[in-house]
Amino acid sequence: MKLQKETKEVVEGHGRWYGDACGTAFAMELVGERWSLLIVRELMLGARRFSDIRSSLPGISAKVLTERLASLEAARVLARRQLRPPGKAQVYELTEWGYAAEPLIQEAGRWAAQSSAHDPTLPLSPVSLMMSMRTMVDRSALPGVTGRIGFAIGDENFVAEPSATGLPIVRAPVEGADAVFRAPAAAPIAAGIYAGIPWADLEREADLAIEGDRDLAMRYVALFSLPPPLA
Repeated sequence: MKLQKETKEVVEGHGRWYGDACGTAFAMELVGERWSLLIVRELMLGARRFSDIRSSLPGISAKVLTERLASLEAARVLARRQLRPPGKAQVYELTEWGYAAEPLIQEAGRWAAQSSAHDPTLPLSPVSLMMSMRTMVDRSALPGVTGRIGFAIGDENFVAEPSATGLPIVRAPVEGADAVFRAPAAAPIAAGIYAGIPWADLEREADLAIEGDRDLAMRYVALFSLPPPLA
């Protein structure tokens, strides 16, 4: 009993749900509430304003988002800061420890995608699409695809730059990219990559455009696939 008491004093909050020393239990206490892990996901590519996060998670209410941000800040997963003038907006960004949760998000996504109930045609946020690429990429094929691939999704812009060593994806203007995917939402691009819907059909029916080096664009999207279902 004395050991249990001392452990609770050293690790603030650990044990509040499960009373279990397992790190998995502690992780669930930190990010297991509804929406918490998705908020962390939305911050993986940089700081966002409250309105940006809510726009990317349309099912969340302002009240719940406020509560989840407060609990994640209290747990030191994220922090708030003010942008420099002239913006002066308040943004939320992950701490170094928060960014270290990327493998957790990736492995959860990879595991869930092995369910036959997974539907890759459902809506998803632009950041979710970018994170899925970092998760589902065939790393052995990366050396064969080089170039700058842009994604203009609604008002958000990202650039992926595959290389033999990895797949960095950053928020950046798409101007100057070798190939660019443009779409009003992320779902049409995900449908082409993961659901096998022909790109010509998406260009004709889903307001999707592929600009620049089309051959490079097609070699890039061929890097990704969902794992075979196990359930």
